[in-house]
Amino acid sequence: MIGENAGGDIVHVYWIMGRSANSRNRILVQEGSNLRTNLFDKANAGDTSLIIYNAMRVENNVHIVSNGDQTDTIAEFVRDNPLEGFDQALLTRTYEPDDPNFTPRISGESWVFLTSDKKGLLTQGLDELSIIQRGRDGNPVHRFFRLQRTPGIGHCIHTYSGAETPLPPFLGKPYPVPIGETIDQTADIFWSTLNDENKVAMVVKTIDAKTGEVNYAIRNKLFPSATVSP
Repeated sequence: MIGENAGGDIVHVYWIMGRSANSRNRILVQEGSNLRTNLFDKANAGDTSLIIYNAMRVENNVHIVSNGDQTDTIAEFVRDNPLEGFDQALLTRTYEPDDPNFTPRISGESWVFLTSDKKGLLTQGLDELSIIQRGRDGNPVHRFFRLQRTPGIGHCIHTYSGAETPLPPFLGKPYPVPIGETIDQTADIFWSTLNDENKVAMVVKTIDAKTGEVNYAIRNKLFPSATVSP
């Protein structure tokens, strides 16, 4: 979810859900300006190739969020081209190879660029969401959505749209959701709406559009206090 709160801060919300024991064995941890998934119980680690990744990064004034290692691909591309790197990076990627679900890769960016004039600081930028899904022919289908900021409103996409087998992918456009006035209010809103059995972790990130200052509110089901890695 990407949006703007009533105070003008840019807001990113990301959560992870889990059906298998391996997927549920995770927490979110903050490392400086980045945020990643981590194992809760390393002694019971299974295949981590699709569950351990950087979920949020900042590169060249671009704030990135995604559900996989495409976070790093986006960061590499926007390092040289902050305006077009997001789209270019994702066109090199495909959906996840987890047959039969073929989980879509969902990603988002907020580009924040501060300039100055005689009246002070001006903020320029854009918000965008993307989803990469498996087409009927097996080829990846890339969809991109440019977003319009509206105070108090976010735009949301997710991976699946139901609980059938295999899991049906999300096919709609980003839909509006409410954002709280504070980071903790937003965290409470989203954490309480997630399915209690399957929710694993969630993070709310706010970005001050005037200064670039970042704050996080993390919720981990298994280890609520795990906000910073050792």
